[in-house]
Amino acid sequence: MRKSTIYLFVLGVAVVALTALASAGLVVSAQNTNSSMTMAPTNTAAKKKPRRRKAMAGMMATGRCDPTKQEQTDLSGTYTGKLKHGNEAAVDAKLTITGNNFTGTMGTETHSGRITAVTTCGYTAVTMMMEGAPRAMSLRAKKVGDNLTLTSVPGEPQMVTFSTSGAMKAKPRPRKHKAKAKATTGTQATPAKTKQ
Repeated sequence: MRKSTIYLFVLGVAVVALTALASAGLVVSAQNTNSSMTMAPTNTAAKKKPRRRKAMAGMMATGRCDPTKQEQTDLSGTYTGKLKHGNEAAVDAKLTITGNNFTGTMGTETHSGRITAVTTCGYTAVTMMMEGAPRAMSLRAKKVGDNLTLTSVPGEPQMVTFSTSGAMKAKPRPRKHKAKAKATTGTQATPAKTKQ
């Protein structure tokens, strides 16, 4: 065999081998590409909604209130009732509210200031700031018809209650039921009266 033929033969085998390796590499690469496309998780999937939103949607669907909704409440009117401040006795008082302004008269004293009321889920929070007072008071309002009750919230240093509906009267105590004496069974001898 000639040397040139041997070189051509070896060169042909080398080319075939390289072609085969290149083809195998492309096939493996293609398989890896297909595998990664079908098996790897994608980031395009829809993200789960936070639980809070789901809970909120559930509350609205069942008729419960939405705690994120706040509504400005107008308590305008003239109310006559009783005012109790701290441990002092309740006194007659008149409260006039016009928009965000109020005037309160208790006996010979008159106080004016600003008032705001916001209702969330049926709870009406009230902030009252009297002229010359160092800080505002936080109260809760309950209004039914023409009746208004304002009560200081827990933790408020100035405990104040104003009520037009007589809600400040002491609640009657529940009656205590006395247990009936059990009747004894059997007959008891009654002493006979003797004639004298």
